[in-house]
Amino acid sequence: MNTHAHDLSASIDPVKLDRLAEVAIRVGLQLQPGQDLVLTSSIAALPLTRRIIEQAYKAGAGLVTPIFSDDEITLARFRYGRDEGFDRAAGWLYEGMAKAYSAGAARLAVRGDDPSLLSGQDPEKVARANKATSIASKPAMEKITNFDTNWTILAYPELAWARQVFPDDTDDVAVAKLAGAIFAASRVNTEDPIGAWKAHNAELKKRSTWLNEQNFDALHFTGPGTDLKVGLADGHEWMGGASTAKNGITCNPNIPTEEVFTTPHARRVEGHVSSTKPLSYQGSLIDDIQVRFEEGRIVEASARKGEDVLKKVLDTDEGARRLGEVALVPHSSPISSSGILFYNPLFDENASCHIALGQCYSKCFLGGAKLTPEEIAARGGNKSFIHIDWMIGSGEVDIDGVRKDGSTVPVMRRGEWA
Repeated sequence: MNTHAHDLSASIDPVKLDRLAEVAIRVGLQLQPGQDLVLTSSIAALPLTRRIIEQAYKAGAGLVTPIFSDDEITLARFRYGRDEGFDRAAGWLYEGMAKAYSAGAARLAVRGDDPSLLSGQDPEKVARANKATSIASKPAMEKITNFDTNWTILAYPELAWARQVFPDDTDDVAVAKLAGAIFAASRVNTEDPIGAWKAHNAELKKRSTWLNEQNFDALHFTGPGTDLKVGLADGHEWMGGASTAKNGITCNPNIPTEEVFTTPHARRVEGHVSSTKPLSYQGSLIDDIQVRFEEGRIVEASARKGEDVLKKVLDTDEGARRLGEVALVPHSSPISSSGILFYNPLFDENASCHIALGQCYSKCFLGGAKLTPEEIAARGGNKSFIHIDWMIGSGEVDIDGVRKDGSTVPVMRRGEWA
């Protein structure tokens, strides 16, 4: 961490940073005494990462293993790396992570990446590197998407990210503003963040329970540039907030979270949809996405910015053009009400209803923990190396639930729960 970055850390409230670290361990992970933890973070996020590791050991962690990344090291690869190297990834690392999860280790990621880190690099190399990583990381990612272990993701206000969110402010002011926004969204502005999360999880549970009682066959999204019917997987289950992993531990996979979500039917999506916020993906920014679905598959796709990257992503594998998740978020959510565009899916997806290309979550099926991959596919679950959320909701989007008999029930009107 350079001196400038160290000085900027003084712009971040240390008390709230401590609270965020505590929430990560006690709410996000519900880390158990003796449980190991695999943690990934950037070097720039060390002030938070150190606090999280301290909280983990206070909670009785067995062994915490941190794995760090660095923006300059990432850029060095794209500037100077051999061409054939972009088709390679550290499979041995992900195999080791998968082995750790199988042995009971929890998973935590600290995010705060520069949304435009790779925007000036060769899109072909970016796509190849992303595909290689997606393939190599499959053993570890399957443990997460199948919810085998307790896991969570949270964010730190790194400078490059803060500059993009608040481009007109000085570095220290931008970092302070982004930190404040992260703390507010993560519910650590209160004296009792653990209690605040308990109440919030109860509200999300109420929403998912109502949706499960309705047992809709499909959702119909309508709004500017959008007329999309998303069929729901057979035996789908809505979830939101705290969920119980297969290892029996109840955790909050995302800090923050405002969504309730389930699995769409990979072969029953029809119509067209436009994105309502930019998508930041692996250091590239993709904006103004427009796609058209036929029989569940994207057959037309464009974007005003980052179209090359989008099309490379869609060609990752057969499942990359189909949906693995649909999520509902009210337009009045705290993150949306902040008026801040975060350029980060962890936050922007919690400001807006969204869909995800790629891999589905097996936990979003009734009895999902006992279903085989073949049974999940038969019920409409999608399979892919990727899982990429992008935002399609706004204050101008309506959603209807469609029953099997074709009758409809208002779910959202102008972005709010109906």
